[in-house]
Amino acid sequence: MKMLFLGPPGAGKGTIAARISTFLNIPHVSTGDIFRENINKKTPLGMKVKSILDSGDLVSDELTTKMLKTRLESDDAASGFVLDGFPRTIPQAEALSKTSDIDHAIELRCTEEVLIRRLTGRRICSTCRRIYHVDSMPPKVENLCDNDGTRLHIREDDELESVKRRLALYAEETKPLSHWYEMRGLLRVVDGTREADVVFKEIREMLGI
Repeated sequence: MKMLFLGPPGAGKGTIAARISTFLNIPHVSTGDIFRENINKKTPLGMKVKSILDSGDLVSDELTTKMLKTRLESDDAASGFVLDGFPRTIPQAEALSKTSDIDHAIELRCTEEVLIRRLTGRRICSTCRRIYHVDSMPPKVENLCDNDGTRLHIREDDELESVKRRLALYAEETKPLSHWYEMRGLLRVVDGTREADVVFKEIREMLGI
């Protein structure tokens, strides 16, 4: 089964995609992981990506799609995969359609209030990198890491103004993908405001897995 997840930052795409990947024993593929893997292996494409990222530029759709195509042609993806974080734009979706046939595009929808609470509530330990959340996964001692006692901090991306900019960018660039996949009969919409266990169960029932 070949599927991808859509939804704004904080909707839970990565969490659910990872669970589906484990349940179906198919790879969970994200562009970030692909970039890191190619850079670490010093592949020709990886070296191109490294030079682009080091210069502060964005990796082009063409280069991203090339790396993704190579990853999806790997033996472990022969029976399916779960895409997370790609495509982000309609041109990327069009490029993907020339590389692989997607069975399902699952969109996790959430209210802006829930998204802001989820994202601004995240805290991270700068020493061990463990992630917490003030509501769903708080530390035993407020604002201190359970592992090493380091004071927790908010990532710059999770500051309120940054979150609002990320959500606005999603609405402008990525939200149109919902209609694009709906017109092709591939879109499946799920209420992502609920607990992960509930969302996971509904997706399994929806897909008959």
